[in-house]
Amino acid sequence: MQFKRILLKLSGEALMGNRSHGIDPVRIKEYAKEIKAAVDKGIEIAIVIGGGNIFRGVAGASNGIDRVQGDYMGMLATVINGLALQSAIESEGIDTRLQTAIKMEQVAEPYIKRKAVRHLEKGRVVIFSGGTGNPFFTTDTAAVLRAAEINADVILKGTRVDGIYTADPEKDKTAVKYDRITYKEAMSKGLKIMDLTAFALSEDNKLPIIVFDMNTPGNLIKLVSGEKIGTLVEN
Repeated sequence: MQFKRILLKLSGEALMGNRSHGIDPVRIKEYAKEIKAAVDKGIEIAIVIGGGNIFRGVAGASNGIDRVQGDYMGMLATVINGLALQSAIESEGIDTRLQTAIKMEQVAEPYIKRKAVRHLEKGRVVIFSGGTGNPFFTTDTAAVLRAAEINADVILKGTRVDGIYTADPEKDKTAVKYDRITYKEAMSKGLKIMDLTAFALSEDNKLPIIVFDMNTPGNLIKLVSGEKIGTLVEN
């Protein structure tokens, strides 16, 4: 399975590397090199990144912050991550555009679907930040929404593990990896790949999801070149 246009979903925690919070410059540089290798192959890449390494709205709500306020704080965290990732990718010589779901013209372009697609067609990497621009929606949902809007071939969810397992492989050594699973199987088994809203939106739009280990160098280029890596979720 080869792809022309992909939506890469990265968690904010992925940028922490071995740190307890914030952004690890070594890890973000590694990601930028992986992305450059795929762009050099002619792959059109859009990215949605979370903000959990800086602030997570749900966690803020549990500490007494109003949920809506907390979610907006989380959206701003994704903009910070987006700026950092944009800088890292551009340092590799790749033209990049950051678009935000919440207007902040001095920082980035506002999200406009047609502009995003045009950037992709010109070989630029497009980073979507600010989530959906609305509280109560995760960046997983934002990733599926943007993927559907730009007609991406697939959503690639980069994680710390090499796919989806019957249980958390970091806690349960008997966990077995799935090579392929349907949306309905994943939901019925309660496998926490994405939140249910994102999952339902992905299923409705027939958008395949591949969960893979982004921290292994070369995995991204192997995936977009058609190698079977990680776990495929589809109808």
